Amino acid sequence: MAEHVDPADGLTGSTTKAVVAVCAVAFVALGSIGGWLGYRLVEDRRDQAQQSMFVEAARQGAINLTTIDHSTVDADIKRILDSSTGTFHEDFEKRSQPFADVVKQAQSTSEGTVSSAALESRDGDGAQVLVVMSVKMSNAGAAEPDPRVWRMRIGVQQTGDTARVSDVQFVS
Repeated sequence: MAEHVDPADGLTGSTTKAVVAVCAVAFVALGSIGGWLGYRLVEDRRDQAQQSMFVEAARQGAINLTTIDHSTVDADIKRILDSSTGTFHEDFEKRSQPFADVVKQAQSTSEGTVSSAALESRDGDGAQVLVVMSVKMSNAGAAEPDPRVWRMRIGVQQTGDTARVSDVQFVS
């Protein structure tokens, strides 16, 4: 009679150790890949959130700069200063009183609407955002002109958890 051979008896101790070692290496490799992919996902989301913050700060900064009313010019200037930083903030602060005087004297009103905004470049905690605006302006006693289209490159700098306007350039 033939002997019955148990399949488990066919695996030697060294074969079992090799299978366990291969499984352990595969498990560690899969865990490492999963950890790396998770890290990249978190970093990508953080980058997207920062980019969105930069674009939103530039959009709001452009609206603040182009929405000025002679009856609320002091509050409008404060809003601009509160949303700005750096040399732009300092320059605007120095020129704010003569600007307010001209706006009040001309009884000027302007209202800006953002048509589009996009991140142009980013460098660490700063970015350049291109903003296209439609601006309606009026002065006392003057006929209301058609809205003007303005294109701006707005520098934005992250300060803590927020971003503020650090530079404004008009582009053609």
